[in-house]
Amino acid sequence: MSHARAYDYVLGGKDNFEVDREAARQVIALAPDLPALGRAQRRFLLRATQMCAKAGITQFLDVGAGIPTSPNVHETARAIVPGARVVYVDSDPIVFVHNRALLATDDNVASIQADVRRPAELLGDPQIRRLINFDEPMLLLFIGLFHLVTDEEDPAAVVAEFRDRMAPGSHICISQFCVDGSDPAAKAKLEEISVNSPAPMTFRPRAEIESFFDGLELLPPGVVDVQEWWPDATAAPTMLKVAAGIGRKR
Repeated sequence: MSHARAYDYVLGGKDNFEVDREAARQVIALAPDLPALGRAQRRFLLRATQMCAKAGITQFLDVGAGIPTSPNVHETARAIVPGARVVYVDSDPIVFVHNRALLATDDNVASIQADVRRPAELLGDPQIRRLINFDEPMLLLFIGLFHLVTDEEDPAAVVAEFRDRMAPGSHICISQFCVDGSDPAAKAKLEEISVNSPAPMTFRPRAEIESFFDGLELLPPGVVDVQEWWPDATAAPTMLKVAAGIGRKR
């Protein structure tokens, strides 16, 4: 089972296999609103991109990008800042191939295969060094990624290594599954089906997710359920919770 392909299925995509669909269906049986949660997380990604593009940011690094879904980061950013530079990163070789074929359509958009758990290697990639100037503000996206990084792999330290390379005025956007308020049975099923995947699922308390923003100014409304970031309307609570926030480097 691939988390990226299962998420693609949840979002209504077609780039997935039966093993991914069956894993997703098992969770949806316990949490039927999982697709709504996935769409809310996607809206959060696009709204963060819009916010930063409107603030004049022209470079975007999407780590854990997943299988392409339109509208994507470079389409969204370029609707506001033509010529925005975007690098999509994923450790999954199939996702990398999809992104390179479908997203890396000009010299200012690139797709690379790299692992967030090895930040020095990722940051040293030639395509990132070509397109991302760490002396200028940027948006760094970690959407639905850190629940695939174990406590032993220390996601807070990973974020800090990226943060320390970034210029003042940069933003870091994070979302991940949150234990606070999640339905225990649905949470247990998601953890169970991920045990034999390359990246077992790790739910975290909201307070721990907030600690990933240490050293950053946490923008209002803070780390909240992902639906609560710029909602179009009052959103119904979901059985599983994704906590999300954006931090700015001063």
